Amino acid sequence: MNRPNQSPFLPQTPAAMMDVWKLGVMACELWSTSLSTIAMRNSLWQTQSPNSARMIKENQRMVSEKLEASLETGFEVQKAILGMAFGQSTPWWVTGRRTLTPYHRRSSANSLRLSKG
Repeated sequence: MNRPNQSPFLPQTPAAMMDVWKLGVMACELWSTSLSTIAMRNSLWQTQSPNSARMIKENQRMVSEKLEASLETGFEVQKAILGMAFGQSTPWWVTGRRTLTPYHRRSSANSLRLSKG
């Protein structure tokens, strides 16, 4: 039996079902943009000199963006854990979207930027 402050495991409202759908779409977009970004960066590594200014800048950007995204995701996970510790539960579909957002935003931007250049 659910307590009033406890969220259900399965979405039970149309809004919650839409959030689950959005999470699925976000995951698919993240998967596809990540694959295209990996392919385009791999192509750059094969065609550019590793000591060129463009490659050094791209590699530095890649590492710093991954660190920033992982920190943002870590903060979201920390907020969810602290919320649970204080008796506030957030549905998994909301927490899932919050944790994927930093990676999704950067992966989409990188895929678009690398496809133009």
